[in-house]
Amino acid sequence: MADQHTDACVAPAEKTAGASKRQQTRQAILNAAMRLVAQVGLEGLSIGGLADEAGMSKSGVFAHFGSREELQIAVVAHYHQNFQDEVFTPSMTEPRGLPRLNRMVQLWMERIVSTADSGIFISGAVDFDDRPGPVRDALKQSVRTWMGAVQRAVQQSQEEGHLCAQREPEQLVFEIHGLILALHYDKRFLLNPNAHAYAQAGLQRLLDAHAGQTSPTS
Repeated sequence: MADQHTDACVAPAEKTAGASKRQQTRQAILNAAMRLVAQVGLEGLSIGGLADEAGMSKSGVFAHFGSREELQIAVVAHYHQNFQDEVFTPSMTEPRGLPRLNRMVQLWMERIVSTADSGIFISGAVDFDDRPGPVRDALKQSVRTWMGAVQRAVQQSQEEGHLCAQREPEQLVFEIHGLILALHYDKRFLLNPNAHAYAQAGLQRLLDAHAGQTSPTS
């Protein structure tokens, strides 16, 4: 009975350790998936290819993701979380209004030109723009969540008087997104060394064109 009691006391800790190890393995697989997606795109992702990239067996990957579709959805969620941690959260330390909006877009641009970014928001749109289903739904929801955050930052900039309140915030968000798409294409596909500087200059012209009556707070 004493042995059974000891086992019962130890079991929860063992389960916790097992769950933690499983979570670490899952994160390692998703990190490998990010590297692979940068090369083959979200649509090109497969259990077999990921197993090779992660140095695991197919059955080992399959134990964490029961299907290719489930894997793709998990990759979208993982990318979104990384994007939030690296772009959205740091920008929230800036003052409300234009300083925050500018920081959001600058960090977005820096992520686009970084080799660490797999570009799922952009490449995934090409892969799934005309393919209805759970993966497309997950990707659209992720993109809309981020674009909604950008739009709120624009609206707050208008409320602070940093941007003209008579302009539609959706218009500026659309134009900013256009700069991001151009930056991705020129920098990562055409390898234009000036792409980032061009995008930054374009952003400044956009903000100047939408300027309000007061200067942003420092």
